[in-house]
Amino acid sequence: MSTYLDPRSPNKHGDYKDCPPLVVRFLYDSETIRGLSPRTVNGYYIDLRTFFRFMKQYRGLSGTKSFEEIPLDDIDIEFIQSITTSEIYEFLHFVTRERENSPSARARKLSSLKGFFKYLCNKMKLLSVNPTDDIDTPAKRKSLPKYLSLEEGISLLKNIQSDFYERDYCILILFLNCGMRLSELVNINVTDLNDDETIRIVGKGNKERLVYLNKACNDALSSLLAARRAMPNLKDKNALFVSQKTGKRISVRRVQQIVERCLQSAGLAGKGYSVHKLRHTAATMMYQHGHVDMLALKEILGHAHVSTTEIYTHLGDSKLKEAAQASPFADVHFEPSKKNGQKDEG
Repeated sequence: MSTYLDPRSPNKHGDYKDCPPLVVRFLYDSETIRGLSPRTVNGYYIDLRTFFRFMKQYRGLSGTKSFEEIPLDDIDIEFIQSITTSEIYEFLHFVTRERENSPSARARKLSSLKGFFKYLCNKMKLLSVNPTDDIDTPAKRKSLPKYLSLEEGISLLKNIQSDFYERDYCILILFLNCGMRLSELVNINVTDLNDDETIRIVGKGNKERLVYLNKACNDALSSLLAARRAMPNLKDKNALFVSQKTGKRISVRRVQQIVERCLQSAGLAGKGYSVHKLRHTAATMMYQHGHVDMLALKEILGHAHVSTTEIYTHLGDSKLKEAAQASPFADVHFEPSKKNGQKDEG
């Protein structure tokens, strides 16, 4: 089964039937009861399937099957109850050694396991002990987010080459001004635009937020809506961003291709920039140039916790230079006195 997930597809995911029954129950409850996004649930699915295949292989229960063919339908609650903390450490060692998972990937897998075992303990009351409780999350290397400079952002907007200019320009304007996620932009509907110059965004976990639009955004949206109304083959009448060829809602991959092409036209290809880096750019510009405080930025970006927002509020080199110059000792300078220059003969 393919593990690729298109959040706009009708089914959104497979039926998870290659997982143990209790895992299937956890995945369905995560999406329908907890309201987690299909992409998040799909990540749980992949991680838990890998874990239980490892468990059967580690315990010598896989027979001659290859790893990807190990069946999991026979894993019951007795098997799960017997899983130890030591075995989970063995799994983390396995994905480190055999699969070369980074600390970030290992942290995600452990998060999936913690969520599943917590569900069995607290929700289903099937476990009395959670074997993941005493396992610390692998430390992840913290790096500064990469973002476009103001000059690069302007160059990007000036060098759009497109057969549907109004759409592609609007895409870039919303990314650079509103800092929305790729999935959020793709799923915007015309009905999400409000008369008070705000836009309704549906973020992670189906959480809604209102984002205020500035003049650049409103102008770009007005041009797009006019061009959209003139389309002879418009099929998806509610989708804001549509394909000129099919008239249907544009795909996530198509937006990525549009951004990649625009970056190339602006001479910015090969610098590590991407759609998500435009989100970094929006947040950085608001913080450094607009002096937006962290709590406001948290709401704009749709973060659940301020700690997540802190990665976007990094200080640029100019700020660090200003901080160094602000020290009260910055202008202190003394010449060595004759006395200080003499040798200590004691």
